[in-house]
Amino acid sequence: MKTKIIPSLLFTVIGLIASAYAAASEDAVRTVVITVNDNMKFSVTRIDAHAGEKITVQLKNEGTFPKEVMGHNWVLLKSGQDVAAYAAAAVLAKDLDFQPKALGGAVIASIPLIGAHHSAETTFTVPSESGRYMFLCSFPAHCQVGMRGELVVK
Repeated sequence: MKTKIIPSLLFTVIGLIASAYAAASEDAVRTVVITVNDNMKFSVTRIDAHAGEKITVQLKNEGTFPKEVMGHNWVLLKSGQDVAAYAAAAVLAKDLDFQPKALGGAVIASIPLIGAHHSAETTFTVPSESGRYMFLCSFPAHCQVGMRGELVVK
């Protein structure tokens, strides 16, 4: 009888471990750290991801200028959105951290404007459709000088 209980117990323990691992994998969140500074560049301009994956983007401003002069944000747009049009509209949205309310439906995730020596983050689920999703800093002129990148969903 002992030989029947031990294998049963072993299978139960293995089943519990497998269940716990599966639950932990479903809740896993990958963190991507993007640093910025007064040079108006993202340290990461491409993020490769899988559909349905959870990602936290941390934006760290290592610059020296105050937010009003050299603030940075991070805005991830839906597939097919015009980055230049979003950046142009953002210029008129100073009171909203340069994130135009009228284009809110074009945004998947965003981080508000931060100044020197500050950081902020956002967590989102990667879209289920494969393709390229553009992100940008919408502070005036930053996107135009190249402060943008892409999330590539496979």
